Formats: sequence, structure tokens, C-alpha cells
Amino acid sequence: MAIQDQELSVFRAIGKNDKKAIESVYSENYTLIQNFVVNNNGTEDDARDIFQEAMIVLYEKAKQQDFELTCQIRTYLYSVCRRLWLKKLQYARRIESRVENFDKVVSVEEDLEDHEKLSLQYQNMRTSMGKIGEPCKSLIEAYYVHQKNMHEIAGFFGYTNADNAKNQKYKCLVRLKKLFFAQYKNG
Repeated sequence: MAIQDQELSVFRAIGKNDKKAIESVYSENYTLIQNFVVNNNGTEDDARDIFQEAMIVLYEKAKQQDFELTCQIRTYLYSVCRRLWLKKLQYARRIESRVENFDKVVSVEEDLEDHEKLSLQYQNMRTSMGKIGEPCKSLIEAYYVHQKNMHEIAGFFGYTNADNAKNQKYKCLVRLKKLFFAQYKNG
């Protein structure tokens, strides 16, 4: 099942008041919103309130037959929470800005667009990593994820020295880059 199909399935389940779907969305997304609110002059109580309001918006949208979800649930919730929080800050006069200039100061659309592009790029990278095969996948993960140095990688993969491991890593990165950009052009 594709990620988009999973997202739509969870979204529809929320509209049917499926407790498991609601709890999973809550557990997967609350920390992101809490960090956003706390890092922008808010408290944990503010974050809970904002997130709860956003969940209600999500629930109401999920119940509407004609509403079409065009992004990940995480992206949608982030956008709603961001708007709600910035409006609350504006109302409370914690930031000084005129209402008519508000969108010019904080461009939510650009931020959401950047977030969606980055999310798509991560998804494409995961797909590309799945297609690259072994030993390239393990070698790239050893270096970038597990932060092993070239001497450790050479020993683990059986290369004669660190330079050979480095050359193999370069070849794997070239392959990954080709897969990623082929995926990116098609996506």
C-alpha cells in the first residue's frame, strides 16, 4: 500500500471517528506541534489547545464528502496549527504586525510548500535507497546513518583499505543520485 493510500485510509478512518486512527495521528504528530508552539512564545498548554483545535478541524474535514486531502496528514495538521497559533499570537499582541500585512510577514503558504517539497524528497530518497541494492545500501547507511569512518567500513565490508572503501562509497553515491533524480523527474 502506497504512503498516499495509507494517508487517505487514515484520513477516512478519522472521519468515521476511528479511535485507533485518531490516536495514531495524535502520537505521530503532537511532538512536532508542541515544539513549534513552545519555540514560538507558547507553553505546553498552548500546544495542547492548538493541537486539539487542529484535530477538530481535521475531523470535520474528514467527515466532508467533497473535501480532498492533497498532502500528508502531518503537513495538513502542521499548516492548521501554524495558522491557529499565529492568529492567537496576533490576537494576544505578542507580535506586532498589522492584520493586512500578516501574510507578508509570515508566509504560511511558502512554508507549507517547502515542507511538502522536503517531504517528497525524503520519500523519493527512501524509494531510491530501496532500489540501490547491496552492498551500496549498507555502505551508505554505515557512513551517513551510523557515522562509521572509512577504516571501520573497509574492515566491515572487506575492502583492502580505507581508500578502496571511499571509492566504492563514491560509486554508490553516483548510483543513488541517478536513481533519486530519475525518481524525482517522474514524481
